[in-house]
Amino acid sequence: MLSVRFFASLRERLDCAALTLDWQPEWACIGDLHAALMARGPLWAEALDKPDLRCARNQQVADLQAPLEDGDEVAFFPPVTGG
Repeated sequence: MLSVRFFASLRERLDCAALTLDWQPEWACIGDLHAALMARGPLWAEALDKPDLRCARNQQVADLQAPLEDGDEVAFFPPVTGG
């Protein structure tokens, strides 16, 4: 199983805070999972196809090349800004 979480405006846009997905061996890295999520439909593709999209693996900031393993938690979120 793989836990996927969405935060901030991404969660609002997708109307989804979290998913639990059956592990797929072809998901070697976060980028593979990212592509599979974008394939869920136009809303998902538009929301996730952002050059500044951030991600984390097991609560550690990661990039799309980070490897995935069964049981991981992956989070996607927009860049954090402050003022």
